[in-house]
Amino acid sequence: MAVPHFQALMLPVLQRLGDGEDHPIKDLVNHLADQFKLSAEDRTELLESGRQSRLANRVAWAVTHLAKAQLLNRPGRGVVKITEAGIDLLKRGPSHVDMKLLITESADYRAFRAGGPADGPELPVEPVPPPPDSPEEVIEEAYRQLTNALADDPLNRVFSLPPAFFEQLVVDLLVAMGYGGSRRDAGLAVGKSGDGGIDGVIKEDRLGLDQVYVQAKRWQGPVGQPVVREFAGSLEGHRARKAVLITTSHFTKDAYEYVGRIEKRIVLIDGPQLAAFVIEHGVGVVEKETYRLRRLDEDYFEKV
Repeated sequence: MAVPHFQALMLPVLQRLGDGEDHPIKDLVNHLADQFKLSAEDRTELLESGRQSRLANRVAWAVTHLAKAQLLNRPGRGVVKITEAGIDLLKRGPSHVDMKLLITESADYRAFRAGGPADGPELPVEPVPPPPDSPEEVIEEAYRQLTNALADDPLNRVFSLPPAFFEQLVVDLLVAMGYGGSRRDAGLAVGKSGDGGIDGVIKEDRLGLDQVYVQAKRWQGPVGQPVVREFAGSLEGHRARKAVLITTSHFTKDAYEYVGRIEKRIVLIDGPQLAAFVIEHGVGVVEKETYRLRRLDEDYFEKV
């Protein structure tokens, strides 16, 4: 079972707090994971940021919405407790608790949703479309969509420009990833093959303690095992143990199977992965906007 939406967690959170005791949020997370019989993978699945589990994030947002409706409060750091209003709601035996119900139940929550004071004008109760996920997940999904939309552009530009540009792009990318030392060193280390690609040796690190053989070509059709096997054979003449084969198209299944069987270490980078690396390492792209997400510093408010 996948991690439930944070609105689906609101009632179970209240029910768990129904004993009136203080409950650490960490214990809530574990309890809900057991209640929903989540797998080990679901319990440990992280947000794209890698800083919080998806389950903990959704429990935190369920707690936030319930607190805004005054159904629970936070008597201490990382601890929550049900309020009298929350107990009264549980006594009525609701089949579910969601944002629409909170708007109906709480003037404070209506003010929170409207961005105004609780004693402001009464707002009409309207259905609230459930957000797809927590706010962080909404941002991550938007970021993923924008990145995916951008990914096709670098490859399209590569085919519209001279072969020398592709050579420069690959060298710039390898330097940005930490290979080859400086741009000048990398440019000298990688020799031009004259066929629209790169064919040479580059430093694995800035000190040149090891070398990596690089081949990158502007293919449009699939790259199969014969091409990869020929590339692996050429490593003998260059005394290379490590290699990177880059294509602007894609590799066939038997190509991946082949590199998995041989002794030499060959990394295959296809078109989509190449575009992803270009975007990740800022090669040929510029930063348009930067957004900072902030959270409450619990330690600061514990000083008093």
